[in-house]
Amino acid sequence: MNRTASFLWHEGKGVVLALALVLVVRTVAAEPYSVPTPSMVPTLMVGDTLVATKYAYGYSRYSMPIGEIPITGRVLDRMPERGDVIVFRLPRDPSVTYVKRVIGLPGDRIQMKEGRLYINGAMAARREAGTLDTVVLGRPVTLHRYIETLPATGNQAGRDHDILEMSDDDALDNTREYTVPAGQYFMMGDNRDDSLDSRVAAAEGGVGMVSKEYLVGRADLVLYSRDPDTAWWNPASWGEIAKHLRLFTQIS
Repeated sequence: MNRTASFLWHEGKGVVLALALVLVVRTVAAEPYSVPTPSMVPTLMVGDTLVATKYAYGYSRYSMPIGEIPITGRVLDRMPERGDVIVFRLPRDPSVTYVKRVIGLPGDRIQMKEGRLYINGAMAARREAGTLDTVVLGRPVTLHRYIETLPATGNQAGRDHDILEMSDDDALDNTREYTVPAGQYFMMGDNRDDSLDSRVAAAEGGVGMVSKEYLVGRADLVLYSRDPDTAWWNPASWGEIAKHLRLFTQIS
């Protein structure tokens, strides 16, 4: 083998090993995901790049960033906590990745009545936290911002998180009572009137219940954020970009 061929051989091996290491890290430890929709505003913004912790709930065939692992069920399976923000594969189309908050655990009864969340017959507390001005379908809209408190579970205290409501009488603000089956979870977006989630059955184009095999990881950290409507190559916009970076923001 001549010197050039030897160099290319060693360089090629280095690239393959580097790619293999990246694949292992993104499968076992953590993986970045971008947020394309406003369904989790104000917790997650459009343009956020978040880190999902892969080992939080163990591993399934959907844990690899490319393809699938040939396993059944989950390895090192751990149960999510109510209130966790989770990256998961859409059950009716596993090629699609969603991020939502776990509201219902196995055995829970979930219902929305007049915009209020009920878990096992008890209404979740919420308190006003101001408003948020935004644009919906080209029209300026003022959304109501609340801090909702989920009920305590076992040794876990009740958890607070922000939600948005356009009103308490929107399409998904009054639902039937759902009972979460064993091994499945009920997911909801924090932007309650702009989230396609478990309130809509998979057969109707929604998320439906999410089996544990579709869980990918826990969303723990926003690495950074970039407003997709802001031109990063334009120096005049750099000040605006800097205001929305959201560097290393903890997700709760």
